[in-house]
Amino acid sequence: MPIEWSSLWKKEDWWAVWLGFLILGLASTRIITSLPSISKWTTNPSIAFPLDNIPYFILLGFSLLILTSVAISAMKEKIKGYWAGFPFIFLLAFLALLISNQKTINEWGLEYVIWALVFGLLISNTIGTPEWLKPAVKTELFIKIGLVLLGAEILFSRILSAGAFGLFEVTIGLSLVWYFCYYLAISIGLKKSFAAVMATATSVCGVSAAIAAGGAVKGDPKEVGYTISLVLLFAMPMLILMPIIARAVGMSDVVAGAWIGGTIDTTPAVAAAGELFSAEARNIAVIVKTSQNVLIGIVAFLLALYWALKVERKPEERPKPAEIWYRFPKFVLGFIIASLTFSFLLVPTMGETSVKAILGITTGMRGWFFALTFVCIGLNTKFTDLVKIGKGKPFLVFLVASIVDIILSLITAYVFFGGMFFPPPI
Repeated sequence: MPIEWSSLWKKEDWWAVWLGFLILGLASTRIITSLPSISKWTTNPSIAFPLDNIPYFILLGFSLLILTSVAISAMKEKIKGYWAGFPFIFLLAFLALLISNQKTINEWGLEYVIWALVFGLLISNTIGTPEWLKPAVKTELFIKIGLVLLGAEILFSRILSAGAFGLFEVTIGLSLVWYFCYYLAISIGLKKSFAAVMATATSVCGVSAAIAAGGAVKGDPKEVGYTISLVLLFAMPMLILMPIIARAVGMSDVVAGAWIGGTIDTTPAVAAAGELFSAEARNIAVIVKTSQNVLIGIVAFLLALYWALKVERKPEERPKPAEIWYRFPKFVLGFIIASLTFSFLLVPTMGETSVKAILGITTGMRGWFFALTFVCIGLNTKFTDLVKIGKGKPFLVFLVASIVDIILSLITAYVFFGGMFFPPPI
């Protein structure tokens, strides 16, 4: 199989890596030192940002447009249509971030991705997504750039703070839930690729894992989008109910945090749910969830390997290592490199304080790309199409797998963090 060097500048996966690295480089060299921010507000949203900050938000939107237009142009896509639609998508992302910073809404953990999704869904399921807007709906590009930036936030020093038992808790629970969800989905007739995406989303870390798994198995974008919708749908009641249940049964901060972090599938919702219990529970929940996030690359690689050698291999063909390479999502490679670079190069050489300042910028940029992503997911999703997918079977699989995940995470949280058999790692 010849090497396709042109994929380095023609494929979306590679552009996500290049643009993600560019943003990380600009932040690390302190060329970018700040981003316009939206403050918490109570009744008057104009308090969230001074009027003189508006030009900076416009500049940020224009910068993101220019940055992503490089990839759009290189991939020979409609650049004029992209320029026409992007400002509207950016505006919806801005409104999502603004609403999520309302004090009460923020305390309840109704994160910006929820509002971004809602805005997109309202348009697509009422008037329909206008034709002039569709060229700017670049869900995959936005989320992949965001995931490369997310890799920089996965610092191994933070993960190891949970200790070996904490990592065991994550790995054991993840493996059991993955296999259960996968084989349950297969047994009721779902495609293997769909089953793999749902299993990875349920067991690893929701949206990011679903995108990575979809890339590894070349899954149907509609099935990936459906899975993402279920992740967000299930996250909201769990965010509210899990802290209440944990407090009602008298869980310790450590156990409650480990249970929440091992179960809820989006990092912002994990932080919000942990905060509803206690500050210590929030910290532990985020560490456990971060430990799951780092497994995105491993799971994506294993799925690419399994699909190339087993699922899609023809009997008369010998598997080729190149096929695994071409199947492996390149943005996941960027995620891994970013994590390793920040963990083992920047932290030792620049110090944690400097790296924290850099991550303040890259995390903000990642938030914008995620907000853009969920606006696009909403614009691409119609409820009538979701009903047609699997005739309710995927929903049943996700529901049952989520219940199993809740139970197994509770057991492993008590075993590894409750001091029943081992000293608590934190």
